[in-house]
Amino acid sequence: MAKNRLCIVTHTFLPHVGGIEIVTNEQSKRLQNKNYSPLIVTNRIGTPPKYSVDGVPVECYESFNAGFRLGIPYSIPTVGSFPVFARNVKKCQLLHAHGHPYLTSLLAGKLAKIYAKPFVLTQHNTFIEYNNIFDQVELLNDLSVGKQNLEAADKIIAISEATKQYVLRLGAKSSKVKVIYNGVDTQRFGVIKGKKEEMRRKLGIPQNAAVVLTVRRLVYKNGVDTLLECANIVIKKNPKIVFVAVGKGPDMESVRQQAEQLGIAANFRLAGFVSDADLPSYYNLADLFVLPSKSGEGLPLVANEALACGLPVIATDVGGIKEILPVDCGRLVPPNQPELLAEAILEYAVLDFSGRRLELHAKVEERFSWDANVERLEEIYEELI
Repeated sequence: MAKNRLCIVTHTFLPHVGGIEIVTNEQSKRLQNKNYSPLIVTNRIGTPPKYSVDGVPVECYESFNAGFRLGIPYSIPTVGSFPVFARNVKKCQLLHAHGHPYLTSLLAGKLAKIYAKPFVLTQHNTFIEYNNIFDQVELLNDLSVGKQNLEAADKIIAISEATKQYVLRLGAKSSKVKVIYNGVDTQRFGVIKGKKEEMRRKLGIPQNAAVVLTVRRLVYKNGVDTLLECANIVIKKNPKIVFVAVGKGPDMESVRQQAEQLGIAANFRLAGFVSDADLPSYYNLADLFVLPSKSGEGLPLVANEALACGLPVIATDVGGIKEILPVDCGRLVPPNQPELLAEAILEYAVLDFSGRRLELHAKVEERFSWDANVERLEEIYEELI
């Protein structure tokens, strides 16, 4: 029996790394083993025009990407991108776009109407605060491009209840919106015996240190300023605590300079980019995970990855994080409150959670598998095909 052709539109994809890219990859590689033949249409950022990831073909369009240099991943498709979209939408049985604010989703939705194709839209985040003029630009975009995309979609997938409420406030019909939580690859993200000691030797971190890990792109919305202020308080009260920040971004050099000026550079390690393959090792290095986001969180993948590796999580109460955080293995604090974040870290850093790491992993495995995520996604597809 012939498989259903599925066209997946995302404004960025691997090797560019982010939440949407990971979700798209995890879903598409599983869908190809079912009754679907997925193809991904995405922005060309330093890749060939056509390539494949995990056996899934990828076709690129050209676009303007000036915003990426400012930490704003928003691409504007060129006129020449239209044939790529039109050709792939025309021959598919179902169209699935990621992100309500993107012009790529708008173009996909318009073509879905022209070619009478069912259109599914996944929304990954709530409103993102950039703390500059782009906040107003984002709001205007939400009320124009965003609303059109929500109206055009036959079904809308929200990755958390918080994200669902966000799209409902923008005018989405509640009958079209369904919450499907993202999954975690619990085969990769888990407790690795001996890795903690090995990584500490490799990075020159004392074995008796309490390591606080964050995995974030270093941009304003992810709370890098809050993290620095918090670390300054924590390290001066307990010099045995070491922060490790995994990730790059436009604010990386500024963070490095500020850590030096504050005199905490020795205890505030910037690991930079870490490959997906090495990421589980960094989670296993740590005793505690911190997520200091200011806004925009739908359901942060990194929080579930940390929990799957047996780490308690201290996070700001933003977006859907409260929906996944175990009450006895984590703490929520208000955003932009470095003193409260520091207080929680100082409390948790001296607690021993080593005996509960496998239990935390099992809880994540039970609630957030990618296989369960794709099964629920298939149910939506089957309603439309």
